[in-house]
Amino acid sequence: MSRLLLIAVLATASISLHAGTKNHHTGGIQSPINKEKLAPFDIIHTKITTEGNVATFHMAVSGKAGASKPTPTGQLAGSDVFSYVWPTSIDSYIVGFEKEAGILALAVTSHPDFDDTPLYDESGDGNLNNDGNVWHSHWVVLQPNEECGEGALGVVDIPVGTKPRLPKTWPGLPILLDSPGLSPTFNSEHVEVRVPFDEIGIVASTTFDGVTAGLRVNQSVHAPLLCVVNVIDIASGDLSLTGKVNQ
Repeated sequence: MSRLLLIAVLATASISLHAGTKNHHTGGIQSPINKEKLAPFDIIHTKITTEGNVATFHMAVSGKAGASKPTPTGQLAGSDVFSYVWPTSIDSYIVGFEKEAGILALAVTSHPDFDDTPLYDESGDGNLNNDGNVWHSHWVVLQPNEECGEGALGVVDIPVGTKPRLPKTWPGLPILLDSPGLSPTFNSEHVEVRVPFDEIGIVASTTFDGVTAGLRVNQSVHAPLLCVVNVIDIASGDLSLTGKVNQ
């Protein structure tokens, strides 16, 4: 191969590579790389796209998604949860909770000290109760809660003695959390979850954001039980839900 032909081939490959990378991160919310943040949680792109009644929740980071997990503490109280979260404008009623119960968010989480997906065996070892460390998905309902810290969010507690509307796959914890068994996929820098909805176009007008965060289980129930204690990155910068589906 001549030197000129070799240069042309390499140039074409380079253009194709950059074009593919650009196309992979088009639409949604674009976020700058921040080298001061932990790379597996440094958000660079967040989007939601739909095909028929299935919505794909996508988040890309500057490092390897899912590469970092919490250190086990050996007990539930005080244990940590690492998460990739898509806060949305979807009404909580759509996935089985009461109407307008708070901010409905899809979350992909890992937490080695407890298992909150009792219907599923994510590790495939025949034990339904030891999979908390395996990345898995939830619907959670969030509200500002000063008990979690000034301006902080917490997963909404279920008050003692009440019986709110709950999804069929609610795992039994006294909080507005669902374990629908939607398996996240990790591929290099991105994580995705495919979510089927009952009706085509049900999320067409949804707005969304992207958040990476650490949560912590409090020492006692209803303290509240689960607080967002460490927001690592926010795709929009201010949780303004600027993302639009299929845009």
